[in-house]
Amino acid sequence: MRSVAFNNTLRGLSRAGSRFQPTTLPRIAAARAYSTPAESQYEFIQVSEPRPGVGQVTLNRPKALNALSTPLITELNAALLSFQQSPTIRAIVLTGSERAFAAGADIKEMAPLTFSKAFLDSFIESWSNLTFTVKKPIIGAVSGHALGGGCELALMTDIIYCTKTANFGQPEIKLGTIPGAGGSQRLTRAVGKSKAMELILTGKSFSGEEAERWGVAARAFDSYEELMEGALKTAETIAGYSKVAVQAAKEVVNKSQEVGLRDGVEYERRMFHALFGSQDQKIGMKAFAEKGKAKWVDE
Repeated sequence: MRSVAFNNTLRGLSRAGSRFQPTTLPRIAAARAYSTPAESQYEFIQVSEPRPGVGQVTLNRPKALNALSTPLITELNAALLSFQQSPTIRAIVLTGSERAFAAGADIKEMAPLTFSKAFLDSFIESWSNLTFTVKKPIIGAVSGHALGGGCELALMTDIIYCTKTANFGQPEIKLGTIPGAGGSQRLTRAVGKSKAMELILTGKSFSGEEAERWGVAARAFDSYEELMEGALKTAETIAGYSKVAVQAAKEVVNKSQEVGLRDGVEYERRMFHALFGSQDQKIGMKAFAEKGKAKWVDE
């Protein structure tokens, strides 16, 4: 059980955080009942648990180069929510195939849409659900094409790993439209206004090597095999830490994208204070002082 001090600190943090909009605080309640998703329930994705504490979702529309459609996104959201609720999964890898992470949105689904239909049905709003509902870290492992909605999906993940030959881009301008799932916002935050303007207004693609150089990707690998090993290894490393601390770390980094520096630093400091009420903070510092290995209790 969490200590009274931790509960009181979190309540205080919630009140202090109300000045920051939108406010999202760590959710560290007890895990709900969970069952591993049955592979047969999915048509357009595959799910697995390849390493201890690591869940993997693989987009699986090979004939369409993993083009994103509403049915695929519905399955993806369901799988990610299932991993979020799992008491054993602590980090997630989202990937596609060697040839394509996701080559874009399904044009056949979009082409006949009217403004009223898209507006009233909030078309592609659900595509961003993972950024709001999944508190566990997600590593995007990108190989091949990540264009349009595929690039936007990659940008929604917390860490992007890619192959050096990966092909990123927001080519919507070539279709008479613009990015609609956050591409103009997240890409601009990653590369700056001028570079984002160039990429979005010309529809020009950029490579995995450029993605790493510009800060879009954390690392670029020589091969698909090295990419997947690197992504799984990092996910396994993250899974070995306290869920409370990991979730708090993800929260404060994301907050930096929403508020100014002064408010962000204050939010970080209050979150830091809150963690002194957790059992894992005591366990981690005690283990360090005694040169031992911390055994996290996630409280």
